[in-house]
Amino acid sequence: MKIHNFSAGPSILPPEVMDKASMAVKELDKSGLSLIEISHRSKVFVEIMEEACDLALKLTKLKDKGYKALFLQGGASQQFIMSAYNLLENKAGFINTGTWSTKAIKEAKLLGEVIEIASSKEANFNYVPKGYDIPYDLDYLHLTTNNTIFGTQLKDIPSTQVPLVADMSSDIFSRNFDYSKFDLFYAGAQKNMGPAGTTLVILKEDIFGKVSRVIPSILDYSIHAKSGSMFNTPPVFAVYTSLLTLRWIESQGGIDSIGVKNAAKSKYLYDEIDRNSKFVGFAAEKDRSEMNATFNLVDPSLTDFFNSLCDNAGISGIKGHRSVGGYRASIYNALPLESVEVLISCMQNLEKKY
Repeated sequence: MKIHNFSAGPSILPPEVMDKASMAVKELDKSGLSLIEISHRSKVFVEIMEEACDLALKLTKLKDKGYKALFLQGGASQQFIMSAYNLLENKAGFINTGTWSTKAIKEAKLLGEVIEIASSKEANFNYVPKGYDIPYDLDYLHLTTNNTIFGTQLKDIPSTQVPLVADMSSDIFSRNFDYSKFDLFYAGAQKNMGPAGTTLVILKEDIFGKVSRVIPSILDYSIHAKSGSMFNTPPVFAVYTSLLTLRWIESQGGIDSIGVKNAAKSKYLYDEIDRNSKFVGFAAEKDRSEMNATFNLVDPSLTDFFNSLCDNAGISGIKGHRSVGGYRASIYNALPLESVEVLISCMQNLEKKY
């Protein structure tokens, strides 16, 4: 039976990426060595890292525009404190749209004053705040562009006169917008890039040296930039697999083409959620995520039956987060339209039965 993987992360990757990555674990490009046993300072891996960084800038249309791309160890959560260490001198602003921005706020408060410019907490984060004023005296404004748990997504990037920072972990490379509006953005690999273990950070070179504090070396972006993401041993498998995915995105026509496909997949699913009398969407319609569709059964007593329909169809990973309940279908770049069609078929079969 084919498994349709709607997991929120670690998530589905393109089959050709999985095939080549698995082959590289045994032997990398006829080198006689496994990817995971070569030196990270060998010529072959330095070229892998350089290509991955270069391609990340190329896909976001930031190449030769004063930006650096870094592949660092760990997850995006480390960037909550790392971004604050490097940018927060006096005061930072945050738009609080869910669990991850809440965690980022907590970390930044360790280093300086933090203000919530806007929040949707009162509605259990089912919408993205709008129409807020941004103070001019902020060291930076932090956004979360997509909220994996609650299924909301920032549609319009605000214009600011202060540096703009973003957590893009669950929608990077999924849609096209003006990445140059951001001074720094980061994303854990395990949604649209690769396996867990590395985080991509793209930042303007002119943000270095903005704070008076001494920054621990391992948390200093300028040190990682000078060392080409080789300050300490990088997660070689995660970086290599991310490179393969970036190559795949380019082969698909880049972010523009991927974005069109993602918009079509998400519309197909949301249209069924709205049409089907047995389901109701969680997120406000205008803020719905193209990556994570959250929805609930109108009648919770049908849960076991619907779950069995999904299990029998090979659907995996759609249980909603405990904060929302119900279901969450993560429709990342590599998820084929066929999988969305199978899920919709299960939803329609439930409606026919009851």
